[in-house]
Amino acid sequence: MTGALLAPILALLLAMGPGVLAERAAHWPEWRLPAPLDRPSARAGHQDLSYPDWMAGRWQVRSDDLDYEVRFSPDPGGAVVGDRAFNATAIGRALLGAALLQVRNDPANPNRQIALLAGDQQLESTVVGRRSESPNPTGFWSDELALQVLHGPGDPRVSRVETLSHYSQNPDGTVTTEQWQASYPSPALGLAAAASSSGHFQLTLTPLSPDPLPAQSDPAS
Repeated sequence: MTGALLAPILALLLAMGPGVLAERAAHWPEWRLPAPLDRPSARAGHQDLSYPDWMAGRWQVRSDDLDYEVRFSPDPGGAVVGDRAFNATAIGRALLGAALLQVRNDPANPNRQIALLAGDQQLESTVVGRRSESPNPTGFWSDELALQVLHGPGDPRVSRVETLSHYSQNPDGTVTTEQWQASYPSPALGLAAAASSSGHFQLTLTPLSPDPLPAQSDPAS
């Protein structure tokens, strides 16, 4: 992307909230690793992605031809976090249908999920990098890098997927979400890498319940 084309896009994204993640969005799809992310802790009940309080509750998500439900609720410490297994199942079923059998959380690590797939396949996804920013009361940025290992017939297939999201709370209670995504090859080929594929998505979240859901149980208990 040339500097002449990049400048107005960068200005628009920075108007959404200046910061490291707004600048990274402006450089999509020319992404490379390493990204400006921190490594989350693997301790149970700690270092999950915390969302603003206005994200608590149940939401209907609509994006192009996809339509599914997600939910966010307080963890034992009071931070609003996503119900990762529920949300991953909803998104996976919308994309894969019956090919997705089940998604399980790792009770020892809130950053790791296991998806059971048809054909005796298993997708292990672990968040290995994360950053979030709240530039204003109605805006929120998050960026996560996940290491994905697909187990099944033959050798495991390893890749990395980065998902950058910008959430914007609207006066009518809906949330407009813009997402940028990129896939990278296995870290076995080098920690530094250029994106091998990318995607850009627009989503609308409509509240299904005005009240926050009950606090999630501590997976270590």
